[in-house]
Amino acid sequence: MLHLRLAITRGVTDMNKKKWIIAATLVGLLGTTAAAQATGVIGKVSGLLRSDVKITVDGQATGMEPVYINGQAYVPIREEAAALGYEVSYNAGSKTIELNKVQEAEEIEYAHIAGIVSSVAKTDNGSYRLEVLGRGDANWIILYADEETVIKDSEGNAVEVASIRAGTQINADYGPIVAMSYPGQSHAASITVVASRLVSEEAIQSVEKTDDGWQVSFGTTENGTKSVSLLLNAGKETFVMNEEGQPVEWTDLKEGTKVRAYYGPAVTKSIPPQSPLFYLVVLSDNGSDTAEDGSGSTAQPLE
Repeated sequence: MLHLRLAITRGVTDMNKKKWIIAATLVGLLGTTAAAQATGVIGKVSGLLRSDVKITVDGQATGMEPVYINGQAYVPIREEAAALGYEVSYNAGSKTIELNKVQEAEEIEYAHIAGIVSSVAKTDNGSYRLEVLGRGDANWIILYADEETVIKDSEGNAVEVASIRAGTQINADYGPIVAMSYPGQSHAASITVVASRLVSEEAIQSVEKTDDGWQVSFGTTENGTKSVSLLLNAGKETFVMNEEGQPVEWTDLKEGTKVRAYYGPAVTKSIPPQSPLFYLVVLSDNGSDTAEDGSGSTAQPLE
């Protein structure tokens, strides 16, 4: 709270530049008629407007011009106080005016991640636990989404949290508090659902460099004969990482490497079918549980 101190200085023609400090009492209520009416002391008076007198509040220049009535300066403070970011209130008990600084809400700084949901589980309190791999302030994090989480699609339409599953690509803002665990854990403030990717977890049959990036094939080998069941095409938009979100080089991939691929959802009708690859997660040597039931969608071939 600011105690009102008005420094009133005469124009430069006054060589002494006399200055007064005026206590903001009832006589300083010009411009605060509501408070004055409450006291029942309004009367009709005539005064002299002095534009040659400059007024500052705590050292800040104002546009206030006092009115002198019978030698007493009266100051219209309400509008000027608002312009300086203060709220004016009148204390009838002490017959003083108080200026309170308007407190602006501090903008919360959230952390961000753009990635793929690798697992989803509903908790006992009704929130949803989302394990996310991707890029941002963290490469791997556990986010909790609840009724306070704003969830929309890329067009701004509301999305139910229950519709998020393993394979959902999202952009999420979380925090500002993040648990000091590994991976970190935090509350999801907002989630934008980008797409629902298909999920396939199996061993790589081959990896080849192409003009546009890389091509990963999956399939079976019987009696020394390879049969390709799916071709995934990787480009600049493709992220290759381990199960902790750490980057993996394409040259580290080879035949037999077990991975979880997030691709599609569009798949061509060609033989073998092809689809764009968005995230490729290299699994640990011990393998990993297959993605939960319903985590991926049925491939929809392009017409």
